[in-house]
Amino acid sequence: MPLTHVLLPNPTALISPSSTSTADALPSPTQGPTSWFNTVLNMVSKDPIRLTYLSTLVSQKTSVPIASAQQILQTGNYVLRVKLGTPGQLMYMVMDTSSDSAWAPCSGCTGCSDSVFSPVNSTSYQSLDCTTPRCIQVRGQSCSSTVGPCLFNQTYGGDSSISASLIQDSLTLGHDVVLGYVFGCINAISGKSIPPQGLVGLGRGPMSLFSQTGPLYKGIFSYCLPSFKSYYFSGSLRLGPLAQPKSIRTTPLLQNPHRPSLYYVNLTGISVAKKLVPAPPELLAFNPTTGAGTVIDSGTVISRFVQPVYEALRDAFRSKLNGTISSLGAFDTCFDTRYEEPPVVTLHFEGLDMVLPAENTLIHSSAQPLACLAMAPAPSNVNSVLNVIANLQQQNHRILFDLVNSRVGIARELCN
Repeated sequence: MPLTHVLLPNPTALISPSSTSTADALPSPTQGPTSWFNTVLNMVSKDPIRLTYLSTLVSQKTSVPIASAQQILQTGNYVLRVKLGTPGQLMYMVMDTSSDSAWAPCSGCTGCSDSVFSPVNSTSYQSLDCTTPRCIQVRGQSCSSTVGPCLFNQTYGGDSSISASLIQDSLTLGHDVVLGYVFGCINAISGKSIPPQGLVGLGRGPMSLFSQTGPLYKGIFSYCLPSFKSYYFSGSLRLGPLAQPKSIRTTPLLQNPHRPSLYYVNLTGISVAKKLVPAPPELLAFNPTTGAGTVIDSGTVISRFVQPVYEALRDAFRSKLNGTISSLGAFDTCFDTRYEEPPVVTLHFEGLDMVLPAENTLIHSSAQPLACLAMAPAPSNVNSVLNVIANLQQQNHRILFDLVNSRVGIARELCN
């Protein structure tokens, strides 16, 4: 039987090894009349709002199960199976690499789902007031004096918002128990983009999971995202240096002061059928002054590139097809798979190439033998050049983030 490992605030000791089993089945999803392709179209439709939102913005082996939220929450995100409080209350919380804070719907929440965290049923729950140092760090705090609970408001996804109280309680990740984890207890929500059972911020800010557990996981984590169609918690979030691949190609992790929470990388080019796409280099270049560049994001569904880059990629892809090209929803390059062999797309980063298999390049219609290029232009209202490598392109890859050594690793790994 595996041991439970407890992390106290500011720990000084290592934890013991924990289990890495992740293949636990989900409840069977409700099957409705909507086709799989239409479901993905609906998921993708939320990407432009998210991109606008992004533009504003001691250890052993530990593994946390990941599943497609499409199968549980009917959203295009990925969820972690965690527990909050003592005794632990099971929650399916969205993992978000571009957010810092964590929050969960609490009892009595207005507009929330039925699956909420109950602080009164946790013996380790503690409310935080305006004098708490963490209250100063939380974005959107509304303390008018040093008296009273720490209240804050935050927007999410570009079209939604939460009102919450800052609290601390235990967070169970795999077999590790983090005591005194600070997160928001949601009192009310508005909009449709708020994850129903809350969110764990995996970004780079002071309120993120890795800022709160620095000595434990040493700022190193990785994940493998299963396909949207996977019915199991077969993906994994691996925490700490000893849980990571021994050999993996890496590219520099860049820091942008305009958007300090985001994971920037240096995308140097894109190839189609081994031929470099003629994209303007200045539209790929990292610019810490303006916030321009390329980010890796776990919450956007399909990769987005600024218009001229996308058009060059799309035109190169189309040039390798012989039949009729059609459009469907957000996808403007669709073709009959019975008569076409799609070209291979490769993303070139400084120090490594990410060769995308067909499953990371195409989205297939469930109603007809039709496939579409699963990429799109970034919305024109994003306030500077921002390209996003999204979760469909990351599926069945191990994505490693090493914050201490400022590097990102990418390697093919099947986790369906």
